[in-house]
Amino acid sequence: MAKVAKTAQKKDPKQAAEAKNYTKVIKAVRSPKSGAYTFKEGMVHKDKIKDYLADVK
Repeated sequence: MAKVAKTAQKKDPKQAAEAKNYTKVIKAVRSPKSGAYTFKEGMVHKDKIKDYLADVK
């Protein structure tokens, strides 16, 4: 019989369901100084993605 990894713990179903409501958002933003692109990223609730993208500059 195989050993169970220590990281394979039982997760709370409510927490797992809530975690699925978040999305990692990455936006490329051009630097006004050098003209190079930088990336802004964040974990955002799925209902607030458009607000996040509008605010990130």
